[in-house]
Amino acid sequence: MSVERVNPPGLSPPAGFSHAVVATGDRVVFLAGQTALDADGKVVGETLPEQFERALGNLLAALRAAGGTPRDLARVTVYVTDVAAYRGCAGELGRVWRESAGRDYPAMAVVGIVRLWDERALVELDGFAVLGD
Repeated sequence: MSVERVNPPGLSPPAGFSHAVVATGDRVVFLAGQTALDADGKVVGETLPEQFERALGNLLAALRAAGGTPRDLARVTVYVTDVAAYRGCAGELGRVWRESAGRDYPAMAVVGIVRLWDERALVELDGFAVLGD
C-alpha cells in the first residue's frame, strides 16, 4: 500500500490530522463505529479521555484483525456528545492518539451529535483503511 498525506500550504497547518490522504492498495477496510465498550458490551470509562482511549483501542483492534495497522488508516470520523469538552481535552486526546496510532494522521473530522446509541457513550470513532498485499 502507498499512502500520501497532502497538506497544502494555502490551508491552515493541520494539528492531529491530515487535510487529505491519497491511498492506493488492494483492499479497503471499512471500520464500524467503536465506542468504549468492553468485551461484555459495557461502556467503560467515566471521562472523555478514558472513553476515547478505549474507543480508539477498539477501532485499532478491529483494524488489526482485518490485517491492517494504524498507518493504513485513510479516514477517521470522531463523533462526540460535547464538542467543547473534546476541545478542552484536545492535548490529552492527541497524546492518546500518538501513543496508540502514531503520528501518521489520517484525514479526520470531529462531529458534534446529540447522543450515541449507548447513552453512557461520550465518543465514537469510525473510519476506513486501505491495505496493500
